[in-house]
Amino acid sequence: MKNTITTLLLLAFLSSCKTIKTESVTASANDGNPSQSIQINNPIIKDKYTGDPAALVYKDKVYLYAGHDEAPNDFNFYKMNEWLVYSSSDMVNWQEHPVPLKVTDFTWAKSDAWAAQVIERNGKFYWYVTVEHGTIPGKSIGVAVADSPTGPFKDALGKAIITNDMTTKTNISWDDIDPTVMIDNDGQAYLFWGNTVCHYAKLKANMVELDGPIQTISLPNFTEAPWIHKKKDWYYLSYAYQFPEKIAYAMSKSINGPWEYKGILNEIAGNSNTNHQSIIEFKGKDYFIYHNGATQPNGGSFRRSVCIDRLYYNEDGTLKRVIMTTEGIQK
Repeated sequence: MKNTITTLLLLAFLSSCKTIKTESVTASANDGNPSQSIQINNPIIKDKYTGDPAALVYKDKVYLYAGHDEAPNDFNFYKMNEWLVYSSSDMVNWQEHPVPLKVTDFTWAKSDAWAAQVIERNGKFYWYVTVEHGTIPGKSIGVAVADSPTGPFKDALGKAIITNDMTTKTNISWDDIDPTVMIDNDGQAYLFWGNTVCHYAKLKANMVELDGPIQTISLPNFTEAPWIHKKKDWYYLSYAYQFPEKIAYAMSKSINGPWEYKGILNEIAGNSNTNHQSIIEFKGKDYFIYHNGATQPNGGSFRRSVCIDRLYYNEDGTLKRVIMTTEGIQK
């Protein structure tokens, strides 16, 4: 459909213009007004490779947190030592801030600045991160804290909140990754995470301790990258599905389930084997933030780039399929 719209618009403009620019006639499949003049806005960050995006809406801005892919062009695995933060008031123009957090800020961790998410509570900003533990084999989840969404952040606990020996549903060493966190309307905070098994647990009000047992959720073809959010009366749990990864989602009337699988939300992200989503509402519009390997010539699974497209809900609360675009978000 996108290619058809593009072709029709191109023919229409060629009939009235002798010279045109490609970005003036390309229609976004997620845009409500395909006839407007459109710019090329995906990826949103072009001078660095960024992956595993997580966004926080705070006051009148969106703060985007991402891992920094630093793998050389001939190195085919993740090389990630720090996280980055950007902010925007319009979802189009992004300001980079100084590096707010590194793996070395956790004295008990040894490597791998993997997927993470920030949430605000009582004026403090809590950053849940995935790292490789220094003494307990496997991936673990740590917590950093700051007084500002842009940091600087420091280790809030002095140890991991989740370690690999706390979860025993699988024998792999990387099942404790990709934390996502939400504070429900009643003030109760929840932490979700996992690879091959989706785990979740309540958090105490201090946001650095579990408040009860670790539980699991059964989801079809769950791989990793859970993201929890709420819209009206519905809870949504989206996640990376199969491998290479699509994004699927489930819905529930309670954060504790039961969860009803609803289907695929978007397809494989170009030449990246992984996909990692963040879903937010900002100034009355909903957004789907993800990564792919779009930055060329060397982008790919280990040199990723953050992109943004619109997200739409059906009247019954289900989600419309997200179509990834080169055009991205327009002003």
